Amino acid sequence: MSFTIYVRMKKLGKQKGADLQPIPFELDTKPQTVRELLIGLTRLGVKQYNARKDEGQLLSYLTKEEIAQQAQRGKITSGLRGGADAKEDQAIENTLQCFEDGIYRVFAGEQELAALSDMIPWTDDMIFTFIRLTMLSGW
Repeated sequence: MSFTIYVRMKKLGKQKGADLQPIPFELDTKPQTVRELLIGLTRLGVKQYNARKDEGQLLSYLTKEEIAQQAQRGKITSGLRGGADAKEDQAIENTLQCFEDGIYRVFAGEQELAALSDMIPWTDDMIFTFIRLTMLSGW
């Protein structure tokens, strides 16, 4: 059984006035804490990255629909990079450390979730917002 959450991702100083559409993510379970949320999203990201990096396309192209979808996320890319698989344990460790170091912040609706142990205040129309505070975090 999976659970869908919706996430907006923003960067300070970018997308001024842009209305970023929430992106759905299918997690294995409903997270109860910030730690569970971050681990679930990281596992999903690693799984998706590893699945798509070796698709074997010699020439990658984007359809108009893919460009529109990626534009909503704030970044358009067609690059497949190949290389080694991402390591889930390393990615989770990095995600949690970056959160603790303040590289990004997480909001549940209008409420900031400031600690890994914070409980998620679930509502029916919950949208999470991730705000990157530094140019060094990579997305």
